[in-house]
Amino acid sequence: MKYGFDNAKYLKIQSEHIKERIAKFGNKLYLELGGKLFDDYHASRVLPGFQPDSKLRMLSQLKDHAEIVIVISALDIEKNKVRSDLGITYDMDVLRLRKEFMNRGFLVSSVVITHYNGQISADAFRSRLERMGITTYYHYTIEGYPTNVGLIASEDGFGNNDYIETTRPLVIVTAPGPGSGKMAVCLSQLYNEHKRGVEAGYAKFETFPVWSLPLKHPVNIAYEAATADLNDVNMIDPFHLEAYGKTAINYNRDIEIYPVLNALFEGIYGENPYKSPTDMGVNMVGFCINDDEVCCEASKNEIIRRYYAALNRLALGDGNDSEVNKIALLFKQAKIDTSYRRTVAAAQERATRSGVNCSAIELADGTIITAESGELLGPSAALILNAVKHLAGIDHSVKLIPQDMIEPIQHTKTQYLRSRNPRLHTDEVLVALSVLSTHDENCRKALEKLPELNGCQVHSTVMLGEVDHKIFKKLGVGLTCDPKSKNIPVVPEA
Repeated sequence: MKYGFDNAKYLKIQSEHIKERIAKFGNKLYLELGGKLFDDYHASRVLPGFQPDSKLRMLSQLKDHAEIVIVISALDIEKNKVRSDLGITYDMDVLRLRKEFMNRGFLVSSVVITHYNGQISADAFRSRLERMGITTYYHYTIEGYPTNVGLIASEDGFGNNDYIETTRPLVIVTAPGPGSGKMAVCLSQLYNEHKRGVEAGYAKFETFPVWSLPLKHPVNIAYEAATADLNDVNMIDPFHLEAYGKTAINYNRDIEIYPVLNALFEGIYGENPYKSPTDMGVNMVGFCINDDEVCCEASKNEIIRRYYAALNRLALGDGNDSEVNKIALLFKQAKIDTSYRRTVAAAQERATRSGVNCSAIELADGTIITAESGELLGPSAALILNAVKHLAGIDHSVKLIPQDMIEPIQHTKTQYLRSRNPRLHTDEVLVALSVLSTHDENCRKALEKLPELNGCQVHSTVMLGEVDHKIFKKLGVGLTCDPKSKNIPVVPEA
């Protein structure tokens, strides 16, 4: 994998910057944590070199002085919203997050259900949490939010929300995903802390969009693609431009909510220490990019990956046209189309020639390897074998797994396990390769090349099953698939 991001530098300067912000407000700071804390795979994809748990490792230095509040929207509970990267619903992820934080020594003090308006599913989730001994609060829907500042910053607005009991100087407010209401929870607490004589502060720790990069930088466009279902839009921060005469990038929801924060701070302190939404942030990620070209290429691949993911959801009846159309428009801003991802054209070209489902991988040196579905192997399993043989210098004609070993596995799958698909999947091929490696030198050499697939890109002309998705993810491979199921003939896109 080519790296374009200095993770060590990031850990150093980011932690220093947050400590400075805590010191600025003294005894109570609400830190809104956007994005993922210990599994930020989007950041690691668009900023090669960024470690998925970088933010957690940095905040762990402060955990003795911090507590965590997890936020979930009643709207997301009601519609069973799913984290696409983990395949679990947001309410289940609240429990997962709580367990992960506690296992790492963090205090998780409570859960807040936002956008509450009497939803039965939210009531049921609260009851479940309370049976588990988890303190739970409601924050209610406020009419005219976020523009009706007079109502929001009043007893009928934030004053109507449950007050969240906290005990430590730093309160980290996080959520399973975007749009959960983290900022509103922080602002509500500022209002209610002030009523109780506590002058608390607020800061925002969110990686994207990167305020110090240009508006149309691929890293920022990739963020819009990642949040296409929320209809977020990156914007030049007009408040920052007016205050400092400098361009900084933010997104619509932060810019819309800024007047509320401004009114709250003026009410509490007499003046707002933040002249713009960008001032609220503590993000230093833009200063740690050490190879812009690598990050641009990775981000463009991520935009295309998001596009195919949206197409796949649509094909499965779990998406919408607006998300697909928005990402398609972002192609124009990034000056790309699907052919920018070289594996797309390679896989589709082979599918046209062969008339069967195919796949392609781009290796670190730019080499493209392809494979097709056969009687014994699916296209993904065949692709992995072809790729590791190439990396190990093994002639393509060599059969790493003999047919007389594959056939008994197929028999077990179809006769005993009642599978309709006799072809071996990626996990089955890797297990067979591992067994053979104890006495076959070629298999051993091929297995040893698996780590070199980390950071490579793959495209399949057919939607893959959950097993194949998980194997590619564990290998660190970026995957896209045409929105076609296995029983639909392959028709390559124009």
